Amino acid sequence: MTAEASEIVLSKQDLREVAAFAAACAEGALDIFEADQPGDSRPRDAVTAAWEFARGGERGRALRDTASAALKAAKSVDTAAAREAAWAAMSAAGAAYLHPLAKATQVKHILGAGAYAARAAELVAGDDRGVAAGHLEQAVRHATPVVVDVLTRFPSAPCGGGRVGELIRMLDADLRALRHGPPSGAA
Repeated sequence: MTAEASEIVLSKQDLREVAAFAAACAEGALDIFEADQPGDSRPRDAVTAAWEFARGGERGRALRDTASAALKAAKSVDTAAAREAAWAAMSAAGAAYLHPLAKATQVKHILGAGAYAARAAELVAGDDRGVAAGHLEQAVRHATPVVVDVLTRFPSAPCGGGRVGELIRMLDADLRALRHGPPSGAA
């Protein structure tokens, strides 16, 4: 068996920390979705379910169902920003299902909510990349040492994925750098 296919040990507490991180990242994008679809609570329900799991709830069908519902909500929106916001919510609920496989593709389960939320904000701001960078900085502040530890058990984020993939790789690099201390000049 190759190292790429090896299994990573993940405790339920590790998954709870990852879900809390993802929920914190996605929460900021809910207003973007709700501005487009004010009567649709599916993304908010997904983030709420992620928080419930993070705080000790079960990782069961209800959590999966809210992730699926947020994905369906993404297909019903009028703007790309709202779609990205719904995907952030879906990613938050899905973070609890991080697979213990040492594959780079699993990094999206950890960082997807942050990247989709950053992209949603970037789109609302007229594709202003500085706005996305600010959201990624906020995401880094949400990351606990456990989240950073879990992330570094996996290979670095893979190539591809368009702008969201690029944001995932940026967030991945920023969080992995925390293992070595803050960047020089950081407060």
